[in-house]
Order: sequence, then C-alpha cells, then structure tokens
Amino acid sequence: MAKDNSKKDESLMIKLSTFIVDKRKGFYLIFIVLIVYSLLNMNKVKVNNDLTTYLPATTETRQGIDIMDEQFTTYGSARVVVCNVTYDTAERLSKEIAELDGVSMLDFDDSSEHYHDMEALYDITFTDVADSADTQEYLNGVLDYLKDYDTYYSSDIGQEERDAGDLANDMVIIMLLVAAVVVIVLLFTSTTYAEVPVYIMTFGAAALLNKGTNPWFGEISFVTNSIAVVLQLALAVDYAIILANRFKEEHEDKDAREAVIVALSKAIPEISSSSLTTVSGMVAMMFMQFKIGYDMGIILAKAIVLSLLSVFFLMPGLLLTFSKAIDKTHHRNFVPKITFIGKFDVATRYVMPVILIAGVIGGMIISNRVQYVYDMSSLKSSSMSENKFSAYMVDREFGKVNQLAVLIPNGDYGKEAKLIERLEILPEVNSVMGLANIDALEGYKLTEKLSPRQFAELFDLDIEVADLIYTAYATNESDYGALVGGVSNYEVPFIDMFLFIYDQKDRGNLTLQGDTEEMINEAYEKINIARSQLLGEDYSRLVCELNTPLEGDETYAALDRIRSAAAEYYDLESIYLVGNSTSNKDLSDSFATDNLLISILTAVFVMIILLFTFQSAGIPVLLVVTIQGSIWINFSIPYLQGDVVYFLGYLVVSAIQMGATIDYAIVITSRYMDLKTYMPIKEAIVESLNEAFPTIVTSGSMMVASGFIINAVSSNPVVAAIGLALGRGTLTSIALVLLALPQTLLIGDIIIEKTAFTLKRDFAKPLPSKGRVLMSGRIRGYVNGVVDGEFSGIIEGEMGATVRSKDYVKDISDGSEEAQDSIDSTGDKSEDKSMIPGNPGNLTADGNTLEKGGAEND
Repeated sequence: MAKDNSKKDESLMIKLSTFIVDKRKGFYLIFIVLIVYSLLNMNKVKVNNDLTTYLPATTETRQGIDIMDEQFTTYGSARVVVCNVTYDTAERLSKEIAELDGVSMLDFDDSSEHYHDMEALYDITFTDVADSADTQEYLNGVLDYLKDYDTYYSSDIGQEERDAGDLANDMVIIMLLVAAVVVIVLLFTSTTYAEVPVYIMTFGAAALLNKGTNPWFGEISFVTNSIAVVLQLALAVDYAIILANRFKEEHEDKDAREAVIVALSKAIPEISSSSLTTVSGMVAMMFMQFKIGYDMGIILAKAIVLSLLSVFFLMPGLLLTFSKAIDKTHHRNFVPKITFIGKFDVATRYVMPVILIAGVIGGMIISNRVQYVYDMSSLKSSSMSENKFSAYMVDREFGKVNQLAVLIPNGDYGKEAKLIERLEILPEVNSVMGLANIDALEGYKLTEKLSPRQFAELFDLDIEVADLIYTAYATNESDYGALVGGVSNYEVPFIDMFLFIYDQKDRGNLTLQGDTEEMINEAYEKINIARSQLLGEDYSRLVCELNTPLEGDETYAALDRIRSAAAEYYDLESIYLVGNSTSNKDLSDSFATDNLLISILTAVFVMIILLFTFQSAGIPVLLVVTIQGSIWINFSIPYLQGDVVYFLGYLVVSAIQMGATIDYAIVITSRYMDLKTYMPIKEAIVESLNEAFPTIVTSGSMMVASGFIINAVSSNPVVAAIGLALGRGTLTSIALVLLALPQTLLIGDIIIEKTAFTLKRDFAKPLPSKGRVLMSGRIRGYVNGVVDGEFSGIIEGEMGATVRSKDYVKDISDGSEEAQDSIDSTGDKSEDKSMIPGNPGNLTADGNTLEKGGAEND
C-alpha cells in the first residue's frame, strides 16, 4: 500500500511539474502582469518612521500619546545653532528671527544654555503643528534667513520626510552593492555562466512582487521597508540554487524539458521543507508584544512565500528557455574542496564539542551582560546624512534635550501649581512648564486667581465694568453662589476670565476701549498657544526638561520619583508620563518578554520541523544548540568590545539567525546521514562538508555581505545596527557549522541512532575498507565505483559499502576461494523483490523505478 501511495504522489508531482513547464508562456504572462501591477503600486505603501506607534496599547507611553493626540496641540519647534557670532550679533539675530513669519516664541539669553564659545542656540516655537506644510515653510524661512551664517538645526518638523529621503538614498546604494555581490558570488559558485541571468530574473520578480504587495497592509515600518528586499534575497537564494542544481544533474542524461520536469518534481518537496525553518523564525517574530515584530514577520514571511512561487512557477520556464545557453557556458567549479577542514574536524572531534559547550555557556552568560539600548540617539552609524549631522552638532554643542510630559487631570489649578513647585525641587528636573507657572500680564500667572478690582486695574477698566463682566462669567458658569455673596470677592483664574472676555468680544457682546482691546488681542495669540499645548478637555500637561540621559537605570529611577511626586496630589492611575525616556522604559520592559518568547518559539518551531525531517530526537537538539550558541556568541562580541546592542537588532536577528542559518546545519547533517550509510563516519563527515560547502558559501556569503553593507552604508542607526548584527551573526553561524557541528555529529552519532524513530535498519553490516570478500545478497555503497543491487560473487578492491545483516559475507583476503554452489547454499536466495524497509534508494518490484526512503546506518 505504501508503495502505491508513493507512486501516486510521484505521478502527481510529475504531472504538476509537466503542467508548469509546458505552460511556461502562460506563467510568463502572469508574472509580467503581476510585475507591472507591483511597479505601479510599490510606492503607494505608507512608511511609518515612528517606532512608538508599535508599542503595545497597554503601555503607559502609548496611552499617553493617544491622550495627547486627542486633547493637545503640539506646535512645531526647532533648535537652531549659529556658530562664530558675538553675543551682540546673536542677540540682534534673535530679535530679527522672532519677527519672521510663523515664529510665535523664541528663547534666547546670555546663559550658557543659549550662548557660549561664540555659538548661539535659539529655541524656536512656530505657530502651527509640526506636520503642517506651513510650518515647514516657516522653518525654511528661518534657515534661509541665516544662510550667510554657519548654521545647524535639530527639529521634528518634516523629520519623517527627511528620514525617508535619506533612507531611500541609502537603499539605492545598498541595493547596487548587494546586487554586485550577488552577481560575483553566483559567478563564483555556479558552474555555468548562463545560470546567473536565470537567478537574477527569478530574484527580481520575487522582490518586485513582495514590494508591490506591501500596500495591502496599509503601512509598514521604515525598518521593514529598508531591509526586506535584501533579506529576501539572502534568505531565499537557496531555493533557486537547489532547483538549478537539480536541473543540471538531471540534464546529464535527459533532454532539457524532461530534466526540468524531473528536477522540479524533486525540488518542490525539498525546497518546501527547507523553507519551513526560515518561515518559522518569521512567524516567531509575529508574536512579539512590540508590534514591529509582527510588521517585519508578516512581510518577510510573505517574501519567502513569493520567492517560493517564483522558483516553482517562473524559474522552470527560464531554465528551459536558457538551457542551450547553459549548455554552452559551462566553466570549471571555482568553489574549492574543504577537505582540510573536514580532516581538522575529525582530528578535533573529542576537543571541539567541549569547546563548543563552553562557548555556548559562556556566550549565554556574556550576552546577558551586554548593555541593550532602546533609543536611536544612543546608536552610531558608520555614515551620517546631512540632516543627521546637523542634529548631531546641535546635541554636541548644547546637549541633548530630554523632555517629559506629565499628564494630570485638569480642573484644579491650585493642585497643578503645587505639583509644579514639587517637581522643580527634584534634582533630576531642570525646569517645568505648565499653565500654573506661565507669566500672563503684569507679573500675574495664567492660572492665578484675580478679583474684579485686580482685573480692572490690569486692563484699565472701570470697577463697575469689571463687576459686570464677573457677574456675566458667574452666570455663564452657573456659579450662582458668587452672585449671592457679591461679585466683589469673587476670584477667577486669569486664563479663564481672559478667554471669556475675548469670546464675548469676538461675539460682539462686549465692547472695549482701543488700548484695552489691542492689549487683549496681542495677548490672546500667546495665551491661546499656551492653552492648546497645556490644557486639554480632561487633562493638563506639564512639560519637564530632565537632566538625565534618555535611558538607563538612573533615568528610570527618576521617572519613578516624578510619578511618586505627582501621586501626592492625584490618583496614581490618572497620571501618565510620556516622552522618549518612558518609551525606552516600556521597550525595556517588553524586551525581556519578547526575547524569551522569540527564543522559545523559534527553537520549538525549528526542533519540530527537524524532528520530522530527520526522524531522530537527537539531531534537532544538536543542531539547535549549535545555532543558538552562535546567536549568544554573536551578541557577546559587543560586550567584549565595550559596545552596546540595539534591542530590536537582537530580537530580529536572533529570529532570522535561528530560522535561516540553521539551513546550513541541515545541509551538512542531511549529507552526513546519507553518506554514513555506506562509508565510515569519519570519511562521511569530510565528504559532507565538501558537498555542503558550495550551498553554504553561496547563501552565507550573500547574507554576510548584505548585513555588513547595510551597516556601512545606512545613515539610519536602527537599520545599520540590524545590518551589523545580521552580518556578524551569519558569519558566526557559518563558523560554528563548519568548525564545531561536524565534531558534534561524530561524537553524538550514538545519540542520533539511539533516538531514531525508525526500527533498526536492514543494512547493518559494513564491508572491509579494502581487500577481497565473498558475498551473496544486497549491497549498497561503492566498490571502485558505486554498487547498489543484488550481487553474488567475489569483490576485490577498495570498498565503502554496507550489506544486509542476513546476507552472506566472508572476507577471503587471505587468498582462499569458495565454490559458487557454496555461496548459493549459504546466501539469502529469496526471490522477494519487494521494497526493503528503510533503504534510501530501493528498487520496486519491477526493478525500474527508484524510490526515496530513509538513510542507513553502518
């Protein structure tokens, strides 16, 4: 029954492959249509440059940001530094800049915070929000006014557009460099020059389809948008190489069409299985609390699927179309044999596993001691755009600004004033701005309560008019108690009374004298700006400037003290702290969970896949430990170098490194498990490395080069950090796979066999490595060539083969001979030609069709 199902499956796969190859022109048309669609849509995706939007909805920062977006207006601001000017010139410029269109406020004084060493800092606030086109024009007007001076600026105005432009320019250079590397690697590792255009067209189609379908998700992060294409190429290159190699093997004794069909039928299951470990790493990222993991995971998983579709449905037709060119452009194999590494591995088989275990344990300990950072400003990139350099110069000369918004319930200006006073005495707080400490007129604060007489004196009104205004206000607020007690003792916060008067004047219900009306009109714009920034429907906002770093234990302890101070006046659950530091704190809190989650899920997914692939419980453990060890070692290097690690780089690269680079371990292990069935395990491991090295060096070198190129070229520190970790991690995985995994397989061979799911195989008796033997039965292996079939007679020469344990074998190297009838009487002469259980390449009863089975063990 099993044999019939196998035939049916094979027939189905051949039929599918035949359909794909014969209908290649139809698939060409489909891909052309899809590529045109992708080209028209690829730039329609919205790229999100704000990582805080990916914070979990339950975090304090995310909730606080939502409140601020709903209830407050955040006006555009800029820090502008003018170098090489005297203080008199700087003061003159400050007055002139303050009169420019769109400038509502400008802070400048003779303190060291605004002037030192012939350098002036202007803190400018504009009259419109940061993402307004008008505000961008206002900022451009300021910069244009200062064009004759040595000027630098740092601003959130138009920041996303500038970052997107810088990143787009970087990616053009990165893609050109990566493309050059890919072509060079393919030329080096391929055996025919005409393979290269097939690879490039397949990769290009897959990449365009992935970018063209990104708009389906509405928006993607700038991180995903930047590195998805490069990672797609590095992760999926193996699939095309597997199919091309299969085709070349089949084409040795078949015509081009038949070779492509057979190659595709064999490659589809192999490639699909190979892709599972990579996809599992992407799926693991999708479970992160920090939702950028889902963003990257879903896009990269889609990239892998689209790469598979391109290899399965486009590449077969291209191979057939280019088959004649492939035949004519053969060249020698430039990939060297690495027998010397194999011999080194055999010689160190008792030493290297111990070193590996020590390295894994040491890597785990050291990587947990590395300093993880969560703020982009803590990172350094190899290159720096003009925009980034300008912001860097501002921070270098006048320090970074660490602002913190404290959201508290509104309605009680007295509590707010007390809280401001309480916060101002904290050592980590440089300044606090709130409605309760902003000057209004004549020394009064915005929230200070004024009686009718005080208000009349302030605005030069008759006391009777002031009483009348206060009476109207009390009536409007339904405060009838004030009317009963007499309005002369009624006190109202300045801002509330001022806005009431302006509203009544604006409605025509109140007429003021010329000077008074002019004063109110002039004050209204600044008071309204302050109100819209600091007073919301339900919350008031205090803006603190801290003297702490943007992240770290010192900063997080300061946040706790600020929160405790606010809790002295308000319920703790109604207080929200929002800023870069709180965002970093939330990221730090989620990192531990996400890190553990990704590590466990990726390892479990990969182990399950390996368990079914190798039918042994031992192999998944050995392979996962090796790759997990390479991950820990990868992130131990920054600690040893005294560098920091960006948390997102660790999360993303650890998932990719486990899901993708474990393929290198699988390639070696698969070949080892097959080869050791008919040769000694020491020779099998050496040959396994030689056979696996071309695949490893092809995809591995592409991923390593891509990572280091991203790090060297990208001016975005987040993208650069991910690139560095990816390149270094892939290199580490390759090193461990070549220099530590083979020894582990040799020493752990007994574990592999003891934990195998299948029963002990029929092939269990090895022939001598050389000499002369008399045998009758089934033999598998090589004897001055390859022998795999029923045999009866004498074999002499070099041998690397196994026979069934029940077959007759006798070593006659001493020169003795036995008659054929002795062989016949001793050997197993059963005529049963049914499939032998566990045979990796058994003949069916008809003796013609070769079927795939499990690997053998000698």
